[in-house]
Amino acid sequence: MSGRTHTANRGIRFSAKELQDLAVAWLALGVAFMFFLNGDLATGLLAGDFPVAEAARSFGLSLATVGVGFLLHELAHKVVAIRFGQLAEFRADYSMLALAIAAGLAGFLFAAPGAVYHGGRPITKRQNGLIALAGPLTNVALVAVFLPFVFLFDGLLGTVGVLGVGINALLAGFNMIPFGPLDGRKVLTWSKPVFAGSFLLCGGLAAAVFVVLFG
Repeated sequence: MSGRTHTANRGIRFSAKELQDLAVAWLALGVAFMFFLNGDLATGLLAGDFPVAEAARSFGLSLATVGVGFLLHELAHKVVAIRFGQLAEFRADYSMLALAIAAGLAGFLFAAPGAVYHGGRPITKRQNGLIALAGPLTNVALVAVFLPFVFLFDGLLGTVGVLGVGINALLAGFNMIPFGPLDGRKVLTWSKPVFAGSFLLCGGLAAAVFVVLFG
């Protein structure tokens, strides 16, 4: 998701606060999806018999798939916003991250880690729409990156491929919903034809991937 503010740094640079927020969001999402993907970990934690080795494997898988998809989605917003002369910086939503971890422990999928806020000189609806569209299209590109792992590898790397494809397809489709602060609403505000095409691409990809991989 992307938003607006007037408190960001110039150029493709990262403040200490932004790096901290990115790291915390990445790690928190890793923890949340670690529990979501492996319900036995939550059971073991509550029973006082936490399987450390299994947790480390699930945590690493989450960081490499969910974490990478999230980070590159947000950085795509930042890069395009800067390309249009904006000041842009990521800010984590710590309350939503805590909720994501709680949801993961309970076996639910939820993630609203924060957003890239951008502002500065006035920009057009087209530019704002392109900034928003950069995130979901990055996730579509990551589906293509992870897809070969599904067919070329077994074991851990094959699992990375399946999760990478599934999570990034979900992120692309979900963020193109034209509601609230999601990217789809900004794209729709700019151009209905572009929204229709990108929504069909992202939503169709998400549906197809989950039917093939998880159906």
